[in-house]
Amino acid sequence: MASVSARFLFYPTLAYNVCMEKISARRWFDRIDQTVLLGALPFKSMTQELVEKENVTGVITMNEEYETKYFCNTAQEWKSVGVEQLCLSTVDFTGVPSLENLHKGVDFALKHKEQGDSVYVHCKAGRSRSATLVAAYLIRLHCWSPEEACSFMASVRPHVLVRQGQLEVLRRYHEQVCTAKPA
Repeated sequence: MASVSARFLFYPTLAYNVCMEKISARRWFDRIDQTVLLGALPFKSMTQELVEKENVTGVITMNEEYETKYFCNTAQEWKSVGVEQLCLSTVDFTGVPSLENLHKGVDFALKHKEQGDSVYVHCKAGRSRSATLVAAYLIRLHCWSPEEACSFMASVRPHVLVRQGQLEVLRRYHEQVCTAKPA
């Protein structure tokens, strides 16, 4: 049911995001640190800017396939410009990335960080699904609490909205990567 609602609301909320970027201080994407950019759908028209100006060599897509079908590069199109894509499909509005996907995404971002490159992490608006993954990245990098990671992101990208279910999975992630005792 959640996926049906998300599909129904996709185009109206995408249009809302485009309007908000035009009429408010919201940016389509924000650089969180030297490696990670957190943003909304990377339209095909943004490819050159992301690759050449932002040094993006990795893209983490938190969208379901239908959300990227018409507006975004395919994995093959990203590859043709030297960008590796990782798709971690998560339902909009109510979706919570799995712990497994948080680990995959953070490992992907850290691999690009080690190479001195940038990663563009996105969902439709760059507010919730992608913000959850970026919070996990910050937790792993700094051993921050989920609240500290979300607060830092909000200082850079004020419209992030990490929901309660997403915060719960971040708490479990934090426990795994920051408080786990060696066996």
